Amino acid sequence: MDSSANDRAFAGSIPRLYETLMVPLIFEPYAADLVGRLAAKPPRRVLEVAAGTGVVTRQMAALLAPGVSIVATDLNASMLAHASEVGTARPVQWQQADALQLPFADESFDAVVCQFGVMFFPDRAKAFAEARRVLAPGGRFLFNVWDRIEENEFADTVTTALRSVFPADPPLFLARVPHGYHDLSTIAKDLKQGGFGAVPRTDTVAAHSRAASARRPAMAYCLGTPLRNEIEARDPARLDAATDAAAQALAARFGSGAVDARIQAHVVAVDK
Repeated sequence: MDSSANDRAFAGSIPRLYETLMVPLIFEPYAADLVGRLAAKPPRRVLEVAAGTGVVTRQMAALLAPGVSIVATDLNASMLAHASEVGTARPVQWQQADALQLPFADESFDAVVCQFGVMFFPDRAKAFAEARRVLAPGGRFLFNVWDRIEENEFADTVTTALRSVFPADPPLFLARVPHGYHDLSTIAKDLKQGGFGAVPRTDTVAAHSRAASARRPAMAYCLGTPLRNEIEARDPARLDAATDAAAQALAARFGSGAVDARIQAHVVAVDK
């Protein structure tokens, strides 16, 4: 089964569920971390690529100085529309754009930021070259990626649980895409191929993902990510069964009440 299109399809009800379920579950702490790093060397012009539903955009609008211009882009119009609808503390420029072919002039920005988006790029070196192209001399490219799935316990548990629902062809989106680009030497090689001559600086950041019940992360992953597309491609009638299996596995591992799991990501910064 060719999964490449489904892996990048954030459409239908996924943007709303992504924002209400996934963002508070795993994305908010890393958005605060990323923007804190950005604010340590305040830029004047920031480009965000793969902005999704705007969790980093909202942090930048709230924490960066009012004079900092923010352009937030995403390939998926439905995700960007939802981000714009949620809104920000001050105006930002929302623009649909492909990270592999950015519609901006050379040296237009002091910083390019991307939260958990580079894993989805079909040609990462080309996307990195585009980020470098639009950066001014001395500008910074700052992004994060999830560590391997075993270090991210909710995602790992959900992936394992779905093997029991589809034993002949288990949905492996979470391991393949969000958690499939964690090797730091590969990232450094792709950055070099994209034209970055400086050695990237990396930090591994551990955090905790918490939810009121095991059902919440099961719904988040099975309904609010492209994992849903993978499940429905196998059998749309089994989406509820898949979500139930994930919830049961999460409850078995983390308890029937409030749940708490480890999450871990790499943060990468490289200067032009």
